[in-house]
Amino acid sequence: MQDQRIEKIAAVAVKITGVLVIIYLGFVEAFKFGKLLKENLDTEFDISRKWASQTYAILKKRQAKGKVAGV
Repeated sequence: MQDQRIEKIAAVAVKITGVLVIIYLGFVEAFKFGKLLKENLDTEFDISRKWASQTYAILKKRQAKGKVAGV
């Protein structure tokens, strides 16, 4: 009787441990995915910033030329 009770408690403990390991691994993967997504977005934002900076510089040059031409 005592052995069966111990076996049931051990089985429950093993199942709970398994569930906790699965949850932990899920969080680890979610954080890895978030980090990878952030790195990719940072790269995209850098490209967008460079494009916007170049476009702004071109716009400023055109405005300066327009002021000199009297437009």
